[in-house]
Amino acid sequence: GARRLGSKIIEFLDVSKSYGDRKLINDFTYFLKRDDRIGIIGANGAGKTTLLEILTKRTEPDAGAIEIGQTVHVGYYDQESRALTEDQRVIDYIRETAEYVSTADGTQITASQMLEKFLFAPAAQYSYIKNLSGGERRRLYLLKILMGAPNVLLLDEPTNDLDIPTLIALEEYLDDFPGALIVVSHDRYFLDRTIENIFKFESGGEIREFPGDYSAYLEITERESKQAETPAAPKAEARQSASAPTPAVTDYAAKKLSFKEKRELASLEQEISDGEKRAAEIADELNLHATDAFKLNELFAEQQRLNERLDAAMHRWAELAERADI
Repeated sequence: GARRLGSKIIEFLDVSKSYGDRKLINDFTYFLKRDDRIGIIGANGAGKTTLLEILTKRTEPDAGAIEIGQTVHVGYYDQESRALTEDQRVIDYIRETAEYVSTADGTQITASQMLEKFLFAPAAQYSYIKNLSGGERRRLYLLKILMGAPNVLLLDEPTNDLDIPTLIALEEYLDDFPGALIVVSHDRYFLDRTIENIFKFESGGEIREFPGDYSAYLEITERESKQAETPAAPKAEARQSASAPTPAVTDYAAKKLSFKEKRELASLEQEISDGEKRAAEIADELNLHATDAFKLNELFAEQQRLNERLDAAMHRWAELAERADI
């Protein structure tokens, strides 16, 4: 069943780690809270996985310490390929860990029901592991970790090798996950769906905390970038909105644009508004078709194209507004 967390969870105390001359983590202190949902981002090789390896005691820090509370049970989905027992049946592999798992509200879900949630139909549950595809093996390995009823869950780049239907099943599981969650990922949409704080690996091993999801992080960094470029411009902050621009700002910008650019600005506003409406519709449709893998793939492809178009439209709108202020 679910394992309750005590008051002490995981404490990073002045942790540092280097490889050769390269400082990955510099004097990092953080006390994990029971309801933390943290996304870890940064360049490849910055030290994101190393932080998880230190947390799970697979790697020792060069300095500092990590303390783990007695009630903590860590589940760690890493990037390594695990050797599974080829001649074992799928359901037996899961039942080795647990016969059932409890949700946040105390509901018990059997191993078979969890397998079904993660797209193993009843018939497939009695097939042998040797007959599974690579993607099915990763999904089964993920499920085994979840069946262990962790109260601190670590996911290292889950979107790299899990297919879209599996990721949707994982997102739904995380909606009701009763513990602390730490996700290393470069996927902004998965992070927006699952986390509430960002830890960004910066140069020199510094780790900076940002409140909110990945979209909020982008807004903050874009605003900071604009303020650095034009420190005396008080209107810069007002322009850094993830939603369509307000009419008041638009009117001000339009006065300094050519006729053609005014029309483009109006067109961009409409495009952003329509795009955001369609994005909301897609989110509803994803829930509606949660068990239809073909439809899900179609919707995710459309969502990705839409997000790219929205990003481009918002970027162009910001360009026009910036030029209008010169």
